[in-house]
Amino acid sequence: MATTKRSGAITPADDHGFFGPGSVTWKVWSYPTSLTIGFSRAVVVEELDPALVASVDRTQDIYRRPQTRYDRTIHYFALVAFGGSRAAAHAADVLVKVHSKAIGTEPYSGARYDANDPDSQLWILVTGWHSVLKAYEMYGPGRLSEAEEAQYWEECARAAELQTCSPDDVPRSRAELHAYYERMRPVMSGSPIAQRAMKHLMDLDQLVGDLPPVLRPAQWVVGRFFRAGVIATLPHWMREMGDVTQPPALDLLARPVLRSTFAVLATNKRLQLRLLALLSPSTVPVAAPVLLGVPPVSPEVLTPTQAQARYGYDRPAEAHLAWRAKQHEKVFGRGEAPSDAGLVESEAVLGRLA
Repeated sequence: MATTKRSGAITPADDHGFFGPGSVTWKVWSYPTSLTIGFSRAVVVEELDPALVASVDRTQDIYRRPQTRYDRTIHYFALVAFGGSRAAAHAADVLVKVHSKAIGTEPYSGARYDANDPDSQLWILVTGWHSVLKAYEMYGPGRLSEAEEAQYWEECARAAELQTCSPDDVPRSRAELHAYYERMRPVMSGSPIAQRAMKHLMDLDQLVGDLPPVLRPAQWVVGRFFRAGVIATLPHWMREMGDVTQPPALDLLARPVLRSTFAVLATNKRLQLRLLALLSPSTVPVAAPVLLGVPPVSPEVLTPTQAQARYGYDRPAEAHLAWRAKQHEKVFGRGEAPSDAGLVESEAVLGRLA
């Protein structure tokens, strides 16, 4: 993984990872809308999955340590998009063990949930990549060409090789994306815990903490536009489920203000990195080489499957099966709390827990 030295020099990544220059992923994800509004939208929309929000609510981590949780999650998304293949493959492998802890019984339906379930993993992947694209379209340069959009979803399917879901299930076009949402809509739920989580994850003050007093008025203004900008990207059915509606005037106001703000930010990569450091300090060393054009040690681009074979990691769907079975036995068989071992192990990969 690339690291930023005290001197300000950027340590290059080992290789171009899974996408590289010329990829639509780098074009879209390197724009300043992506790891800000786009990512926030992603984690907000995720909460409509009853199984996912049940695991989130059970740990209460987004409320107890929101900055750390947000930092670690952005870090992982950035590793997939920008990181070297070894670092990203390692993070994906560790994440399977982290998710093995996120199992239990959904409080409203009584159904069991498992964060490694392929359907939940597909929801996280698709909503994440779509949210980044949606923010790019609304507050960035605009829609991709038809060919670029097709390539973007092909690259999303490549990223699916790092999760327990199947690349074959990833939408490959805007029409397939809409059809996916229509299939998922009846399964989603705007439960009280989902609504609470969605509102919380749009509160920028919770994610960056208190700035110096002189900057707090600006923080308040930015936070209000940030929230309005996220809500403006949501279809009305998601807003209603999440109880995050806002007046149409705010939808109209958010677009030109945020579009012009991000256009200015796009001209200054170092300023982008300073702002990213407020949201996710551990992500800066991952994104910096790409944003600043620092070439990797090797210009190679691998697929996740190639990286897994090279570095000795199983496909996520087949990874740590014995460990996951032990976790299931502890929780569902003996009624005990799952082990935190995977979560602790992830600190060296994704950043501190507290």
